[in-house]
Amino acid sequence: MNETTQVAERNQYAATESQEKRSTSAMTLPPAVDIVEDGNGVTLWADLPGVTRDKLNVNVHDGNLHIEAEAVVPTPQGLRVQHAEIRQPHFARAFSLSADLDPSRIEASLQDGVLKLTIPRREEARPRRIAVNVM
Repeated sequence: MNETTQVAERNQYAATESQEKRSTSAMTLPPAVDIVEDGNGVTLWADLPGVTRDKLNVNVHDGNLHIEAEAVVPTPQGLRVQHAEIRQPHFARAFSLSADLDPSRIEASLQDGVLKLTIPRREEARPRRIAVNVM
């Protein structure tokens, strides 16, 4: 699994339609990710604080895994925000999947702002023990 994330600076003069719809204090952040690989496959944990299931999009296309999410940071009623560096963070990250992994069997769960993805290895790519006969 190779990381292919690229983060570009936002050009204030070249805003796309989707960027214009977001507030001026929104920005795209790459979520922190931990990846563990073993003989069964890969487990990936992505930190997505403030993200709910309905604001999370995980998909696989052409051997690439894409994670995109938007956090909701509520302002308590009766209070006014004096300063907010990031008001509605937008998370995005992409990974290139190895041909040894089976994207059709990916399992995902979201708990307490942490996305866990389990990506199993294809059966034919799993390590297997070979019995040795003594003659």
